[in-house]
Amino acid sequence: MPDRKPFFAPLAHQTYRNIWFASLASNLGGLIQGVGAAWMMTSISTSENMVALVQASTTLPIMLFSLISGAIADNFDRRRVMMTAQLFMFSVSALLAAFAYLGWMTPWALLTFTFLIGCGTALNNPSWQASVGDMVPRDDLAGAVSLNSMGFNITRSVGPALGGLIVAVGGGAAAFATNALSYLAIIAALLGWKREAADNAMPREQIGSAVAAGFRYAAMSPNLLKVFARSFLFGLSSVAILALLPVVARDIIQGGPLTFGLMLGAFGVGAIGGAYISAWLRERLSSEDIVRCAFAGFAVSEAIIGASTSGLLDGLALMLAGAFWVIALSLFNTIVQLSTPRWVVGRALSFYQTAAFGGMAAGSWLWGAIAESSNVSLAFFIAATVMAAGVVVGLFLPMPAFASLDLDPLNRFRQPNLKLNILPRSGPLVVQVAYNIHDDDLETFLALMTERRRIRIRDGARNWALMRDLEVPELWTETYHVPTWVDYVRHVQRRTQADADNIDQLWALHRGEGPPKVCRMIERQTIRLEDDIFHQHHHHHIGPGPH
Repeated sequence: MPDRKPFFAPLAHQTYRNIWFASLASNLGGLIQGVGAAWMMTSISTSENMVALVQASTTLPIMLFSLISGAIADNFDRRRVMMTAQLFMFSVSALLAAFAYLGWMTPWALLTFTFLIGCGTALNNPSWQASVGDMVPRDDLAGAVSLNSMGFNITRSVGPALGGLIVAVGGGAAAFATNALSYLAIIAALLGWKREAADNAMPREQIGSAVAAGFRYAAMSPNLLKVFARSFLFGLSSVAILALLPVVARDIIQGGPLTFGLMLGAFGVGAIGGAYISAWLRERLSSEDIVRCAFAGFAVSEAIIGASTSGLLDGLALMLAGAFWVIALSLFNTIVQLSTPRWVVGRALSFYQTAAFGGMAAGSWLWGAIAESSNVSLAFFIAATVMAAGVVVGLFLPMPAFASLDLDPLNRFRQPNLKLNILPRSGPLVVQVAYNIHDDDLETFLALMTERRRIRIRDGARNWALMRDLEVPELWTETYHVPTWVDYVRHVQRRTQADADNIDQLWALHRGEGPPKVCRMIERQTIRLEDDIFHQHHHHHIGPGPH
């Protein structure tokens, strides 16, 4: 492990520092708004399910739209994307305040507004989280992620109590207006961020193909899939506290909005402690040990809240839950960022958010339905049981180690001397790489080729195959397709330093003169497509399309 840096070291970077402090104000406003919305629903609806749906309406759009937002984050200027999202949320929050002030609010109108604010969050989050790597160097990244969690939870410790006070004094409209004003700080900080334009001569990917490339990368990255599965389970079971806490405060503790705010504040105080000790834990425990502790600790917290009728005991359990909440989610976020190269990090983070917030949206509905059909305590006990099962899941889907791969671009590709004048959209292309492999090296060669296949498909290759010559058995040919020339260039530019070992070992096994020979061929029709009767009748496309 590298030497431990001071916890606040990332704040030495000015852009990160400015946006971090502005985020404090924005997060404070968001938490005040959350208290106002949750408590307003308890005053305009007697349904526990409707109260829980306030949490679901905020998290559902993050699940639905994060994939597209991740592709946007990787293909557009992240500062402008964040600016657009913040201006949208400012407008929605101002309209929400106006509806509440004028007395026009209904349960479904409230859910619509919170859903729209969630849409803004879905657009903002992948760009914001991916931008952390643009603001701080890689060795400060884990610290910056933990500091983000701490910053959010500093506001969580005081925001809900302040929100409860504002709601008690001025009503929901005052809370919503406060939130609208809080967006101005982050908008000003983003205006002051002078981000250098990326030096990239490649044309921008279309959103559909960018999302598909992200899916392909994630599907061929076992470490990411483990994080997504565990984060979904954690989100599903942990959200019971956030979804049902208004009901606990109102019906079990017999309190008002200030009580609810203070209980959320206890959760935030614990979360600050969790963020602060995250780096200490990473030095001493494996990532899987930390995640198992988080699942087990949160399960205990939910069980205590389910059995308790004491506000003080609930407060202590909420502090414990807040600590484990941050420890788990910041670790998931850090592993995703350290396991993903910059070209796809926004999409990888969006898949993580889809998993975590998808679990939260499903859990908000599930625990609300159980609480309404039976009782709140049963909902908490079942949630605690599901959370405890997350410890066992770690036996089958353990978290990857903290040791991060070098995911900087490999930069070995050199433009070949093409004799044909092709355009970026020219294609489809077939690429062949010929190897001369001795029989003694076959087992090693095939093992390396298994990894090679994963890397190729992960980076955009289609129809990958490995063939052996029947007449010259030592001759092996790796072949794959790409749709266009620009897709091929993207494919080879996505290779990372971590892939170099596989490439170097394959080249070392090659017994021919010089390196393995690479042939890049473009497919050409011998007759016009409109004259191709087989094509017309069977809608068959020869090449790298779906077949």
